[in-house]
Amino acid sequence: MSNASIQTTTDPGVAGLVTALSAEISGDVDASTRRRAEYSTDASNYRVLPQVVVFPRSTEDVLATLRVARERGVPITARGAGTSIAGNSVGTGVVIDFSRYLNQVLEIDPEARTARVQPGVIMSDLQKAAAPYGLRFGPDPSTQSRATLAGMIGNNACGPHAVAWGRTADNTISLDVVDGAGRRFTAGAGDLSAVPGLEELVRENLATIRTEFGRFGRQVSGYSLEHLLPENGADLAKFLVGSEGTLVTVLEATVRLVPIPAAPVLLAAGYPDMPSAADAVPAMLAHGPLAVEGLDAELVEMVRRHKGDHAIPDLPEGAGWLLIEVGGETEAEALAKAREIAADAGTEAVQIVPAGPEATALWQIRADGAGLASRTLDGAQGWPGWEDAAVPPEKLGAYLRDFQALMADHGVSGLPYGHFGDGCIHIRIDFPLDPEDGPEGVAVFRRFMVAAAELVASHGGSLSGEHGDGRARSELLPLMYSPEAIAAFEAVKAIFDSGDVLNPGVVVRPRAMDDDLRRPYVRALPMLSGSGFSFSHDGGDMAMAVHRCTGVGKCRADLPSSFMCPSYLATKDEKDSTRGRARVLQEMANGSLVQGWEAPEVHESLDLCLSCKACSSDCPTGIDMAQYKSEVLHRTHRGKIRPVAHYALGWLPRWARAITSAGVLAKVTNAVLGVRPIARLVLRLGGMDSRRSMVTFAEEPLRRWWHRRPTAQVQQVEQSPLREVLVWADSFSTYLDTAGGRAMVELLEQAGYTVRMPEASACCGLTWISTGQLDGARTRLRQTMDVLAPYAKAGIPIVGIEPSCTAVLRSDLPDLFPDDPRARLLAENTLTLAELLTGDHRPAGWTPPDLTGTTVIAQPHCHQHAVMGYTHDLDLLRQAGAEVTTLTTCCGLAGNFGMEAGHYDVSVAVAEQSMLPALREAPDGAVFLADGFSCRTQAEHLAGVRGVHLAQLLTTPGGRADREQP
Repeated sequence: MSNASIQTTTDPGVAGLVTALSAEISGDVDASTRRRAEYSTDASNYRVLPQVVVFPRSTEDVLATLRVARERGVPITARGAGTSIAGNSVGTGVVIDFSRYLNQVLEIDPEARTARVQPGVIMSDLQKAAAPYGLRFGPDPSTQSRATLAGMIGNNACGPHAVAWGRTADNTISLDVVDGAGRRFTAGAGDLSAVPGLEELVRENLATIRTEFGRFGRQVSGYSLEHLLPENGADLAKFLVGSEGTLVTVLEATVRLVPIPAAPVLLAAGYPDMPSAADAVPAMLAHGPLAVEGLDAELVEMVRRHKGDHAIPDLPEGAGWLLIEVGGETEAEALAKAREIAADAGTEAVQIVPAGPEATALWQIRADGAGLASRTLDGAQGWPGWEDAAVPPEKLGAYLRDFQALMADHGVSGLPYGHFGDGCIHIRIDFPLDPEDGPEGVAVFRRFMVAAAELVASHGGSLSGEHGDGRARSELLPLMYSPEAIAAFEAVKAIFDSGDVLNPGVVVRPRAMDDDLRRPYVRALPMLSGSGFSFSHDGGDMAMAVHRCTGVGKCRADLPSSFMCPSYLATKDEKDSTRGRARVLQEMANGSLVQGWEAPEVHESLDLCLSCKACSSDCPTGIDMAQYKSEVLHRTHRGKIRPVAHYALGWLPRWARAITSAGVLAKVTNAVLGVRPIARLVLRLGGMDSRRSMVTFAEEPLRRWWHRRPTAQVQQVEQSPLREVLVWADSFSTYLDTAGGRAMVELLEQAGYTVRMPEASACCGLTWISTGQLDGARTRLRQTMDVLAPYAKAGIPIVGIEPSCTAVLRSDLPDLFPDDPRARLLAENTLTLAELLTGDHRPAGWTPPDLTGTTVIAQPHCHQHAVMGYTHDLDLLRQAGAEVTTLTTCCGLAGNFGMEAGHYDVSVAVAEQSMLPALREAPDGAVFLADGFSCRTQAEHLAGVRGVHLAQLLTTPGGRADREQP
């Protein structure tokens, strides 16, 4: 029986399908509403609800699933990471997700330079496995950190290095497959007999195949019949690559590996515009580069807006650029090749960049394009559909000029970039597909797509250059191919899949391109008047906000520079990815499958969201799941009795203030809660996990300490000519852990500042926000604006102690109060300590203390990473001479998340991703640096390590974190 058979459907046919599958496989079978919502779309414009999702654990599971579906005439769609942009990986029947379990690299043969892999292997994992042998897989799409190899086989993925190493088809040796009739065979070169009738079909269509197919490298639309020609080796494996799951299901693949370039060098060349850059490509190709990529000035500006000026290295003068990578046995050889290309670049605006951080940053601009280009510079949504057309490289400049004119004629725009060396252009276009655009918007989409297909065909090009035709372009194939070629496609489909069960509606007998569109049928979710978030960046509509998610899937990737998405990395379940949650919220917005704010599917999806906010910066589309979760909780529980944890943890500043109002009460409370049986009882009653420890309340609140200090504050303010700064005493730093605040006051005075502290309480309302008590949060933030705004108006910078609270003023406050000028004023004038000490407010002559020889394990708070960034902190630590290891995942506590009952195991699993291993391996005397109260709490709970605030480190240089028994 299945390990996880979930059946919630009332459809007797689907119920029977689930029962049959569950009896046959050991993997997971899920027909729940929530799971169907998660798999209802990929990275395309289309929404297609499956009947059931299957997660096979073995090849035998796959074979059994295919057999059951085939016997019942149920369509089958194979899926990897679900990043297909053309709608290739959604279907109405059984969706098989290979990425969950069938994701192993089975063998690397360094002598033969081959790899044998399961279908769900992530591309970057194959690269890691091959790297110790000095090898890699050649094609490398921008989604390689989450794209699966079988998915790349499905659409013949390419990436920037296809110029040197070819497409996935060119690097596929053999495939273990099952066709639509249930026949299992090994597809390779030299023999077509495994598929009866195929050799005859090729013989009957030789003229058509030889004249219409294989005309240039990126002709991937339709079936690649040229590989079946005898002069091309009758290569069945290469032919099946790019067939989009319509002919066979891949069980295993053997692929070719290539040597890793010894010393790649990057050349950036600037041109007046993108067509001019394209004109220069043929001269570049003569030098045998590894990659030739195009970047548009508007895309570069989009990256700058999203990630900041620090993310953009200096580029040569221009409005369009080519990034050309060259290799060599040595760096000198590569540099020499780069200089040869520069001489043929047709421009004086060239810059040669050896391998290193600057070259990596330039490539990152290109990698982020897949997500960032989903919005235009004016904020309009950009859509796929016509996102990867290709022409022969020598025709690229002319095609681009005609294409820009075509967009202007149809009143649409987009940000072009892509694989110029292969003649392939990526672009997302602001088609009018919002609900308010109505049927005419869909008509504009159709008219443009038809005209664009006619244009690319007139240049001898391909509707798709690497993403496949899918639901987006299959209908347009007759504009590119002759009736004889279309008839050949139909004959091929009949040979492999006469029952039409494998990914129907794609390539042959296609669905119309404007069927199943997702966005035009979404209902608005307008903001509540005077309550909740404004969603001002999305027209005041939460539905538009959640539809920022384009499915690019970066939230599924384990990236060294990304905190996203910690719960997915712990569970590997699509439910816990940012994208999975967005899909369920999108279904709530359209209202046909998931019903309303209180729907159990919505709350299941959001339950393991840590509200870390990492997606708001790490997702290139700007999704902010923490905000969406808060809004959902707000609308669900507003005016009702809430879960007890919302009162225990959401009102924590209120309880802490009451307990610390008298030092004796805090001392007694700490003593009582220090008795473990009592603490466990209180934790259980408060909706928290009894394995946690209780917080310790400050016996002397920070402001009380401030007032009893011997310094005459009023006299200091009146007489000192030094620069003033306000230390903002948030609730965590005032009532729970005052050490960071005290150290900050001392440090800033030592640095020469005149330090102030507000007389009244100024709570940011973070705990109310994270538990969805937005009316309470707004009340506290109004009070905080009353207290802090006069200082900001007077030009006094406000420095936050707790990064999560600082992030509230910088991010949440303006969205909660879009019409209050004080909100923007505080957002612009609230700084972190490191921003203060490295920015314009830094006193002349001040230098940080000498930390030479100090090893620092730095845990950036997730909210700081997402909103303020951590670069200033690292700059300050490097100036001080510290040796810093920066952790790049969430600590796992994430405020109230890790304390709540039901979250402990995931909280620990998240901590194991980075923080706990780093603490276990830290050398003696290492300092655990964590400005966030929750980060320090997690380290102390799970590792017995006491962290320090940056201010403490800078006032006690060389000090180390205390280590206790866990």
